[in-house]
Amino acid sequence: MASIDDLFKVSLALRLDCSDAGLTVKQKPWPPSNKRKFEYTHDPKAVYKVTKVDANGNAKSNGTATVEDLPEDDDMEAGPAPPPDESDEIIDDEEGRFFGGGITSDTADVLDFIDKQDEGHDEVRKSVQDYRGKRLTSCQQNPEKIDAAWLRKLALNFERRISKNSELRAKFEHDPQKFMGSEADLDADIKALSILSEHPDLYGEFAKLGCVASLVSLLSHENTDVAIDAIEVVNELTDEDVEAEQEQWDAVVDAMLEADLLSLLFDNITRLDETNESDRAGLYHILSVLENLSSRSAISESVGKDTPFIPWFLKRMQHKEPTVSQNKQYSAEILAILLQSSSLNRMKLIEADGVDVLLQLLSPYRKRDPAKGTEEEEYVENLFDCVTCCVDEPAGKTKLLEAEGIELCLIMLREGKMSKPRALRLLDHALGGTAGAACCEKLVEAAGLKTIFSILMKKVLHHTSHKNSHETPKEPRVPPR
Repeated sequence: MASIDDLFKVSLALRLDCSDAGLTVKQKPWPPSNKRKFEYTHDPKAVYKVTKVDANGNAKSNGTATVEDLPEDDDMEAGPAPPPDESDEIIDDEEGRFFGGGITSDTADVLDFIDKQDEGHDEVRKSVQDYRGKRLTSCQQNPEKIDAAWLRKLALNFERRISKNSELRAKFEHDPQKFMGSEADLDADIKALSILSEHPDLYGEFAKLGCVASLVSLLSHENTDVAIDAIEVVNELTDEDVEAEQEQWDAVVDAMLEADLLSLLFDNITRLDETNESDRAGLYHILSVLENLSSRSAISESVGKDTPFIPWFLKRMQHKEPTVSQNKQYSAEILAILLQSSSLNRMKLIEADGVDVLLQLLSPYRKRDPAKGTEEEEYVENLFDCVTCCVDEPAGKTKLLEAEGIELCLIMLREGKMSKPRALRLLDHALGGTAGAACCEKLVEAAGLKTIFSILMKKVLHHTSHKNSHETPKEPRVPPR
């Protein structure tokens, strides 16, 4: 056990080290006490009463006595007993914890050290300088440089972690305690790869080493927590905020696609349970990866052509929820992005009878507006975007007619508020082109011209009244001769 001198020297050494290094150690002020103070309800002096003493030495309890009422007796003692004289013998307790000065032995040693610190200051200074020299030597060493050599070392350790975990899982399949340690180490190494998002210049080397394929392969790991962490790292590496050149970004994304990233992402969607918070976060990361990859139209088209994501989006948006969740809104947003970037994706949605599903999802908002600034409001906007993209295709116009979409848009124009301008834009896309002739006829049959012209007239009248209310009438200008 360290002595009090050693502890004090270390404390003093740290102080001197900080001062010599030009550092200022700020002591935090004591926080203001929230403890309630006792509040007196009467004068404390009035409470104190001097006890009367009769001639026999008995105290009288009746009546209030004052100092003058006390008999003058020089032998009488009042108040607390005086302290013992210094000459009185002080008896130590059995354990020897206290001394005549009222301090402990440790406190006495500290005080003695403080008294002698001037004498031993040179020795303390020397120890401090030695400690500071070792510390400066350690700080002067070059920090770990993140370069190709560092990446190769990281990749080697990462591959070893994967192999070790696979071996232990196969060997102790029915005894999870034997491989949980290696799984925790593997999970930590996966998260450590996220630092590469700050060094996109290493993306090419990262792909050449085969580490990208190994990372993507972990999406099929038996432990969903490990798979979710791998998906999160993939999301960080492909995020649009990464300051990577297009060539660097393409190198790592192409390596991911070669490792069958899209299929593995969908496989994880089917096994995640959104009632679990971590699984719900994992689904959000999957949707975010799809958004990142959709910045390339070719990949966006592959998502719709090679994977069943589009039918899944339709199914996910039909889930009934008390309030529109973040993942439900995000699903509608990703679907809108996929439809905008590829005609093939639009045709796949149309063939899956997606126009009718989207119109059914929009039907509740023909008279009711979602709350502003909520996930539901953005969700409704994304639904309108999806239908608008579909009606740009001739087949989409036909589906809109079959699902009575023209009539729904007219109801929104008459009774809706938030949905009114979006329904008008949807009609604009549906009526355009030669393929929109049938939609035009349907609009006329449903008395839609009256609704549309009334909207146009309201805007004109509103503009005129607004203009006249702010301008005073002027006399007609006389033309110059």
